[in-house]
Amino acid sequence: MTTLIDDLGHEVALDGAPSRVVSLVPSLTEALATSAPDVLVGATDWCTRPADLAVARVRGTKNPDLAAIADLAPDLVIANQEENRELDVRRLRQRGIRVWVTVTESVPQALDSMGRLFVDVLRQQEPGWLGEARRLWGSSTPAPTRTVAVPIWRDPWMVIGARTFTGDLLARLGLANVYADHADRYPSVTVEDIQRRDPDLVLLPDEPYVFTPEDGPEAFTANRTALVSGRLLTWYGPALVEAHRELKALV
Repeated sequence: MTTLIDDLGHEVALDGAPSRVVSLVPSLTEALATSAPDVLVGATDWCTRPADLAVARVRGTKNPDLAAIADLAPDLVIANQEENRELDVRRLRQRGIRVWVTVTESVPQALDSMGRLFVDVLRQQEPGWLGEARRLWGSSTPAPTRTVAVPIWRDPWMVIGARTFTGDLLARLGLANVYADHADRYPSVTVEDIQRRDPDLVLLPDEPYVFTPEDGPEAFTANRTALVSGRLLTWYGPALVEAHRELKALV
């Protein structure tokens, strides 16, 4: 028996390398399906990568089917502090199910968390894409060259605020988030407030709100806008390699 400490400081006792894992996080599901597919037995309905993923579905990230998870007899469930509810994590643990919780509020933190998951928890080699992501994103943040705002919802409008993975990722591309000084991580704002801050670029992702050419850009006639895959802004698995290439080309 080995006892490890997850990203939130919770002790997780493991009999050995987990062989039946349920993932409640799309980024982690993609990472496991890419580099440790044999251990993955369940995932949420929101886990859309890879497209041919064939595992049991356990409903959503915010409302997982706890009975369905238990029926899969996992030796580990993987969750994330931001994407999953503490209540569900607690209820799974009350059922005797081991849960490993990750925390990913910056690019370095996400990379280190993924490394611990594969090496310490799953007892596998660090995947090649993770090493490439470390090389691409590095450990330093350049001086900003432009400003950006990232709406993630409308009616009401919400944007990326402070202390977020997305904000840190954009900073590493030289983009300063105009809401980085906000007290909230995902503040509710108005279009008028965004325009007052006058970002050089407004990025409109396709998740969680699905912005489209007809739904979003029309609100920002005075600012340059760009539609972007939400996966490139928020997923911290293999998508990080794609994100570096595609977002650099975009911005």
